[in-house]
Amino acid sequence: MSQLPPDPLRLRAILAHVDRQIAENQTVAVYLRLQRDAVLAALADSEVRPPQRPARRPKGGGRLPALAPPSAREVGFVVQQNRTPTGPEPAVIHLNDCTMVEGTPHRIRADEARAALTDPSIEPCQFCRPDTELGVDVA
Repeated sequence: MSQLPPDPLRLRAILAHVDRQIAENQTVAVYLRLQRDAVLAALADSEVRPPQRPARRPKGGGRLPALAPPSAREVGFVVQQNRTPTGPEPAVIHLNDCTMVEGTPHRIRADEARAALTDPSIEPCQFCRPDTELGVDVA
């Protein structure tokens, strides 16, 4: 005794549905086989060599960054002018990496610094000596 209907129309509909299910499951079966093969390959690799953890450097370990030679550093210039209650102080020209800069300096180009140093009211920094860097004699 079959649970299937006796008429050909419904039997053909059921057959089409079963064929679709077989086709879909074949696609799933192929996908699962590919996944299984990938897992087996990874398992074989892991059994051949021991797992390696990434090396950790101790805190503070490692090399310090290299210092650039003096000739390789980028030379730039800044002008500093401090304001006081009695008026502005004379402007001072510094190298851009000078540690004696106070306040908020303004970046200037080398040609601007060279021209500024010819003004008697503008002084070169006595610490970083931008006049020497520029080859300007402010005597």
